[in-house]
Amino acid sequence: MTGNDTDNEIERKSVELSNTIGFTREKVMIAQYECYQKIMQGPTIRQERTCSMTWDGWLCWDDTPVGTVAVQHCPDYYKDFDPSEKVTKICDEEGKWFQHPESKRIWTNYTQCNAYTKEKLRTAMNLFYLAVIGHGLSVASLLISLGIFFYFNNHCTILAAPYKSLHYIFFWQNHLHGCLLLQFVCDRGNPQALFCVFLSVQIGCKISQFIHLYLMGCNYFWMLCEGIYLHTLIVVAVFAEKQHLLWYYLLGWGFPLIPATIHAIARSIYYNDNCWISSDTFLLYIIHGPICAALLVNLFFLLNIVRVLITKLKVTHRAESNLYMKAVRATLILVPLLGIQFVLFPWKPDGQNGEEVYEYVMHILMHYQGLLVATIFCFFNGEVQAILKRHWMQYKIQFGNSLSHSEGLRSTSCTGTSITEVQGGLYNHESNSDHLNGKNFNDIEPIGLKTGETYT
Repeated sequence: MTGNDTDNEIERKSVELSNTIGFTREKVMIAQYECYQKIMQGPTIRQERTCSMTWDGWLCWDDTPVGTVAVQHCPDYYKDFDPSEKVTKICDEEGKWFQHPESKRIWTNYTQCNAYTKEKLRTAMNLFYLAVIGHGLSVASLLISLGIFFYFNNHCTILAAPYKSLHYIFFWQNHLHGCLLLQFVCDRGNPQALFCVFLSVQIGCKISQFIHLYLMGCNYFWMLCEGIYLHTLIVVAVFAEKQHLLWYYLLGWGFPLIPATIHAIARSIYYNDNCWISSDTFLLYIIHGPICAALLVNLFFLLNIVRVLITKLKVTHRAESNLYMKAVRATLILVPLLGIQFVLFPWKPDGQNGEEVYEYVMHILMHYQGLLVATIFCFFNGEVQAILKRHWMQYKIQFGNSLSHSEGLRSTSCTGTSITEVQGGLYNHESNSDHLNGKNFNDIEPIGLKTGETYT
């Protein structure tokens, strides 16, 4: 590296550092201004037995009852601060903020903000790669599944036309969600990416989080649409095929917009944290509640369908019932697998090791859903396997026939060439024998081989 390159690199880093410091100072000044505005607009008469609202230099603290500990998330002013960690400030029994015994000054505990930074960065990188691999596999497997379904569309007999439409939409919905999350995760790992620049703005990342939560709700409600369709088809209408899909479109794409919008409004008012990514709020149940309800309703429908189909099979042994049983079985397996994360969500353990295991389990459950859907609905589907095997055998037979035909042509060509050479040799060779097989060689009629004929 030349001296000019070194100077340019130092100058670039200096500019980046000054920009970072300037950006951090600006954020602190904005937070300070908002805090003082809040203090001035507050009540002039101080409530008894509370520590008054104050600004500690980094965060604004509301009025706090005596004998309690106020808690906030760490600010994101610095790179080595972890916004998921907590800052604490003690209000003592006398209604005064806690003073450090050594400095004798009012003190806020920021020690946890960068206590586990290195370990958390390592875990975060592992979770990042886990998420990228999971979404990559999910997107690829869903795309392969959709290709199989569309290519062999006329060969599938188990699915009626409306159910195929719901099936395709469910797969496309999971594929779209997976692509968005893959873009989100990858760009988070590359701060220079255009999408990441959009996410670095507060409103940008909150819009992205809103879309993510909306699409996540759509995934589960489209799965509910499949359950409702099968229940109506089998239990209510007794295998009647005529159903209007408009209501399913409204349920699958329209209804999830309601909890996503309510959550966005509530989050902006009551828990307006950085990009709405914190899970330490009950407001997430605005999203998770309807999803859990959809899973429970779907489970009820599927169990009732199984009951009806078993009864029909015992009485009639109809092949149609057996086919629908196969379609229901895949969804029945998928419902608890996709719903287990919402069972585990409230039970986040305390402590660094327990939290790390919890994060790995939740990442696997969340980021590998597309692969799970494609595997259960497509790759493990008996009819799909049978169709693929049948076409593979047909391809092998056709390839074998064409190969045999090509070998026959090559064999014919080689045989004809050897005859010509022998005949040429016999014509040009001065043989001592005047007869060949009882005939003079000149009496032998030349034999011409036609193209495509084999010599025998």
